Amino acid sequence: MSGTAADGVDAALVETDGEAAIRLLATASRPYAAAERALLRTAARAALALDRPRPDPLVAEAERLLTQAHAEAVRALPGWEEAELVGFHGATVAHRPDRGFTWQIGDARWLARELGRPVVHDFRSADVAAGGEGAPLAPGFHRALAAGLARPLGILNVGGVANLTWLADGAWGAFDTGPGNALLDDWVREHGAGSCDRDGTISAAGRVREDVLTAMLDNPWFDRMGPRSLDRDDFTLQPVRGLPLADGAATLVAFTAEAVALALAGLPVRLGRLLVTGGGRCNPTLMRALARHTGLAVEPIEAIGADGDSLEAQAFAWLAVRVVRGLPTSWPETTGVRWPVCGGRVALPD
Repeated sequence: MSGTAADGVDAALVETDGEAAIRLLATASRPYAAAERALLRTAARAALALDRPRPDPLVAEAERLLTQAHAEAVRALPGWEEAELVGFHGATVAHRPDRGFTWQIGDARWLARELGRPVVHDFRSADVAAGGEGAPLAPGFHRALAAGLARPLGILNVGGVANLTWLADGAWGAFDTGPGNALLDDWVREHGAGSCDRDGTISAAGRVREDVLTAMLDNPWFDRMGPRSLDRDDFTLQPVRGLPLADGAATLVAFTAEAVALALAGLPVRLGRLLVTGGGRCNPTLMRALARHTGLAVEPIEAIGADGDSLEAQAFAWLAVRVVRGLPTSWPETTGVRWPVCGGRVALPD
């Protein structure tokens, strides 16, 4: 899995039936170098400027890099040779369900030949074609992972974009809540202060500019309820430009947290617990902000014995098995699709 944070590739070796049985066997990661990350971001901006997925030299260069990095991540997994199947999300360079497309780059046929395994890919297109948002796709895995836990419960993934899975007795749902780490990462990089707000130290030293926060939240996207999704670049840094580094970081952290709080306020149930996965759980300032803005008990996903670093990779392994078994990978409750959809295609090794 290479998510919207664009910090690298996470890989997981999982034994699963695509339903309740989930056993994590090994994990590995392959970070992107600064130049690789810059290429992927530049390619995403080029793709977003296009009216539809079509050939582009910059995107093609990024696709080659990305696919090779995924092969390296798989080979770094202890015991990967025992794998029967590979789930390959690729990387989203443009997400425009309102225009009828979502675009993930990654050469699944090359990866299948390179690894000698069938590769499941293109998980999102079928959902969009059936009227869905195409995202988020991890909620089914979240529901399986949380079987047996007390409800109502929320699982919040804070990657580049943040998305929520909420689970209650007899009901569930999912949607993107707003930006996650993407804006904060971009802000820190823009100021030459590193690749992210490591340990939340920059944002902890700043002051939230309430006027700027209010303006950022005054966006019609937040008026939408139910299934909704974002492209990583739907929100920009323009509102915080001109602020000092620390104040801008603190305001962006508050923006992420308050967007989650607004999402929770629109649910039909009040959650009793919020488990956080993704890179955001490693930012203590953000975790405190989530607890303060939501009024909930906020804990990292490790509180239930899960591995937050590899959770999204595990989800796409689980989804890959569902694809080959013909089981749904998205539902009306999670993406707004008209009926449960089994997305994904399989590339076979030559």
